[in-house]
Amino acid sequence: MQVYPNRFAAGLQGQLKPFYLIFGEEPQQKIECIELIRKAAREQGFDERQSLVADSSFQWSSLIEASQSMSLFASRQIIELELPTGKPGTEGSKTLVSLTENPNPDTLFIIHGDKIGRDVQNSKWFKALDKLGVYVPCYPVEGRQLTQWIANRIQNKGLQATNEAINLLTEHCEGNLLAAQQEIDKLPLLFPDGKIDFAQLQQAMGDHSRFNVFQLVDVLLAGDIQKAIKMLYRLESEGIEPVVVLWALNREWQNLYEMKFATDNGQSLNTVFTQLRIWKNKQAGYQNALRRLSMAQLTEMQTKIAALDAGLKQSAIARPFIELSHICLLFVPVSLSAIELDYQ
Repeated sequence: MQVYPNRFAAGLQGQLKPFYLIFGEEPQQKIECIELIRKAAREQGFDERQSLVADSSFQWSSLIEASQSMSLFASRQIIELELPTGKPGTEGSKTLVSLTENPNPDTLFIIHGDKIGRDVQNSKWFKALDKLGVYVPCYPVEGRQLTQWIANRIQNKGLQATNEAINLLTEHCEGNLLAAQQEIDKLPLLFPDGKIDFAQLQQAMGDHSRFNVFQLVDVLLAGDIQKAIKMLYRLESEGIEPVVVLWALNREWQNLYEMKFATDNGQSLNTVFTQLRIWKNKQAGYQNALRRLSMAQLTEMQTKIAALDAGLKQSAIARPFIELSHICLLFVPVSLSAIELDYQ
């Protein structure tokens, strides 16, 4: 059973499930969900907890041993298993399936890790655990959802904030819920009267935005160039190698080019999405970009990407992120035919 983080707490009332699967790329939500399970479990007598990590040296027999052993002072236990890759392998899959054959009501499993794909969700072990438990996908919270998330957290602390202050928090903490929560936790100390002053908040806050190249390309597909340039600035300040950003831009150009070529030749876009394995939550972004971009513009993009790639390999570019910003403009599109890339 799949439950999203914002509805997860309500489902912990009453008898707990034997298995909880917490996966995703958003750490704050994962931490909160795991803490909620621990709290609910403690209230129901699960007073012992073991933590295991299924790394390359992990012995799966130790998971079975942990599930069958309990201290003299505990009657019920939680076993937390981290799957760093989300894939337990052949032996691990068999072990996890075996746990579902005769679940122990006095043992509760929390299995967690980074983002997983459809291949994992369709695997035998995942389906077996999900059938008896709960799967919580923890995706990044962005845009309006982030604004609402921050507004709700502020209200829960009994504070009053203007839309201007909430938008400031959103802008500074976008891409990093951990930082957003930390900033919100500080607010009662900064504003003991409960009223958040925008000017003081602006002075007190640091910029905790954290973006990755995958978020960058999503914004480019949507055509939001201002946000994309801000992301590039953050990536540069965090020391991300320009070749990593260029790799992401080139990959998106290849996808767009193949889609455009196929649809121009009468092929269904849905068929192309299937062939390129484009997830449904990404398809709208590609559709928007394809409506804006012509084949000639995609060809221009290819030329600029190839030129920048050659320049990076020759270490001939003084400020590569300036050139990357030029390429980002092509996704809008803004023509750069009259702009020469400066490699001197």
